[in-house]
Amino acid sequence: MSSVLKIMVAKDAGFCFGVRDAIEKAREVAREHGKVYMLGDIVHNERVVKDLAKENVNVVDSLEQVKDAPVLFRAHGTIPEIWAEAGKKELEIVDATCPLVHEIHDEIKKLHLEGRKLIIIGDHGHDEVVAIQAQVPQAIIIASIKEAEALPRMKKAGVVSQSTQMIENVQEIIGILSMKIYDLRFVNTVCFPTRRNQSQIKEIAPNADVMIIVGSYTSANTKRLHEVSLSLNPRSYMVENASDIQESWFDKAESVGISAGASSPDDLIEEVVEHLNNLHVKSRV
Repeated sequence: MSSVLKIMVAKDAGFCFGVRDAIEKAREVAREHGKVYMLGDIVHNERVVKDLAKENVNVVDSLEQVKDAPVLFRAHGTIPEIWAEAGKKELEIVDATCPLVHEIHDEIKKLHLEGRKLIIIGDHGHDEVVAIQAQVPQAIIIASIKEAEALPRMKKAGVVSQSTQMIENVQEIIGILSMKIYDLRFVNTVCFPTRRNQSQIKEIAPNADVMIIVGSYTSANTKRLHEVSLSLNPRSYMVENASDIQESWFDKAESVGISAGASSPDDLIEEVVEHLNNLHVKSRV
């Protein structure tokens, strides 16, 4: 590794506004009521979940475990059946769903009212995609070009996407669907923070000797950012924290770019930067 290593941190690396707002809302409710419950992790980052647990933000598996405190519905969105169940139990609900996810729910409902076959471009089993699919009857989930190619021809269909999809993946799938569907209406629901973060990586990765993407291996958003980076720079590495970094990655390197998934907290990014500085980094831009 060079004795002088330039560090380039993506301007908007880390928490998006939806995640930041959800976490702050959870903290506020826990302070006000002494505790708050969540169905599942608030975001896909283990450190964030552990830190919030210390502030009495408690993860539960079912509404049966919610006692004497509000339940927070997290940023990814929640299926209508859970909303209905919480209503029947007269639980106090704190809606921390990302506003952009709410917009996707609204858009797919509009497409349903138009009598279209419904398609979601997204990851099978992902919390956000599960909640989108649950808003309407019989929506199809397509995760890949291969799955798009396997679809039969259709007369009339509407398409939305998971908010954190890779733009290129969405474009390629839409290209295939446009050849199979006579009347196709696509609503581009890849969110602005995702588009912005992918764009910033596209600017940094070709100009850095090494790229580091910070985030949890359970985060689809972070894995996609790594895929974008890897397509532009073969020396791109995904790390959960600073201890994952290997000094051998920086052999003959003079610069390193850093970005992070939307569920990665600021202190995690700062620790990575500090760790690199301790590896004889002399300058930062």
